[in-house]
Amino acid sequence: MTETILNGAILTAVAIVAVAALLGVIAIVRAADDASRVVVADLLYFSAVSVFVLVAVLTGSAVVFDVALIAMVLGILATLAFAFMLTRGRR
Repeated sequence: MTETILNGAILTAVAIVAVAALLGVIAIVRAADDASRVVVADLLYFSAVSVFVLVAVLTGSAVVFDVALIAMVLGILATLAFAFMLTRGRR
């Protein structure tokens, strides 16, 4: 019983993240400047990582959690690098 509820909740969460990613793709098309595109690309990246984590919870895979943690750190570093490039090193 509880396993069925958990599976339904995870699949609902995956659907919500998929809708957020779809809206992000629409936002990239409509974005006016590079900064907006970087922010939405960051949303898409972390949406993909969250889907991996949700699938790992669904399957019970511990390795995917480690990969997701590394991907989160790399995503944050990529965001900082984009911010540095957009500001051309100015503070």
